[in-house]
Amino acid sequence: MNVYDFDGTICYPDSSVNFAIYCMNHHPRLWFTFFPKALWNLLLYKKGKMTRTLMMRKFFTILQLKDFDRLIERYWDTHEKNISAWYLAQKKPDDLIISASPSCIIGPIAQRLGVRFVATEYDREFGVFMDNLMFAKGKAQYMIDHDFPVIDNFYSDSLADTPIALCAEKAHMVVNKAQTVIDWPHLDPETMKKVRRKIDTGWNVHL
Repeated sequence: MNVYDFDGTICYPDSSVNFAIYCMNHHPRLWFTFFPKALWNLLLYKKGKMTRTLMMRKFFTILQLKDFDRLIERYWDTHEKNISAWYLAQKKPDDLIISASPSCIIGPIAQRLGVRFVATEYDREFGVFMDNLMFAKGKAQYMIDHDFPVIDNFYSDSLADTPIALCAEKAHMVVNKAQTVIDWPHLDPETMKKVRRKIDTGWNVHL
């Protein structure tokens, strides 16, 4: 079984951020109501005055739009082209996408691709996460807890996914805006410092 991170790995740019922009373009008032708050919360997070989880919880309030179901389908109608060609060429029915992005964003495109997925569960009605963010160590823990079969190949664009990369027979780093696949970096002491920083500083968000 091959396992793939999603954003920055088989899809570029980040689907959550890109979808938020798509929503704001379709509901221009959001540029004046949602966008300034999102930037402010990001600034608070960068200064260490807001947790990663709270910052993302506030960001994903945009998923509470009443026409969300229509918007997400139309979004993927026009953005399915963002899926990397190298992935489509090797896609298999037993592939698993595992992503920190909300399942309501990842689910529709995974269904179109005909593959399984695991993503962060976000309750759109109440605006809260229903479980831990599917990030870094959380991904590896999920795989272990749910007794998944051996991972033949794992692909990600972020060193934050090193915990799950270590669970795979072979790990691959995706670079160059999700276009190029290389071997996972050797985990020497300097690289491990980067791994710890990636995991500690939070979700791989490209805001």
